[in-house]
Amino acid sequence: MNVAIVKYNAGNVESVKNALNRLGVESVLTDEAKILQTADKVIFPGVGEASSAMNYLRKRNLDITINSLKQPVLGICLGMQLLCEFSEENQTKCLGTLPYKVRKFESDNLKIPQIGWNNIFGLKSKLFEGVAENSFVYFVHGFYVETGAETVAACDYGLNFSAAVRHENFYAVQFHAEKSGAVGAKILENFLKI
Repeated sequence: MNVAIVKYNAGNVESVKNALNRLGVESVLTDEAKILQTADKVIFPGVGEASSAMNYLRKRNLDITINSLKQPVLGICLGMQLLCEFSEENQTKCLGTLPYKVRKFESDNLKIPQIGWNNIFGLKSKLFEGVAENSFVYFVHGFYVETGAETVAACDYGLNFSAAVRHENFYAVQFHAEKSGAVGAKILENFLKI
C-alpha cells in the first residue's frame, strides 16, 4: 500500500510515520502533487498555527491538490481544522473541503488548550469499527470544529465538538490517533482498510 503524508511545515509528522511503521506500513512524507495524487491513501496531520500552515499550502498549490484528491484522506488535528472553511485562529480562510468552521475554546473554568485524554462518543463511521463507545483518545488543541450532520464522533470539553468528521472521501479526527495507544492504532488501521 502506498501511503503519502502531506508535508507542510507542521509538527508531529514523524510520530504519524512511526505509528504507521508499527502497523507495518511504509509511508512517504511529501509536498509533491503527483505523489499525493497517486497514493492509495493520504494522511494530512499536523500541529501548528492555521494561517502560516495555509500560506505554505497555497504557495505550493497544495490547497488545490488536497481538494482534488479522490482517494481516502485522513486529516489529523491541525489537518482536520485546515480542511474546514474557516478558522478563528488568526481569522484564517482554510481549504473549505469540510462544511464547518473552527472555533476558539472560550472558558473561565477549563484549561485551554485541552491537553490530555478525553472520551469520544456517538461513533458512526468505518473509522471506528471495533472501537468501543466512550473510548479515550489523546487531544492537544485550543480550537475545535463545530458539530454538524457529518460529525461521526463527538467529544465534550465544556461543549460538544466534532472529534471526527466524514465528508465524501475525507475523514478527519481532532485527536492524535498516532498518540492514542491501542485505540488510535485501531482507528489508523481502519482508515488504511477503507
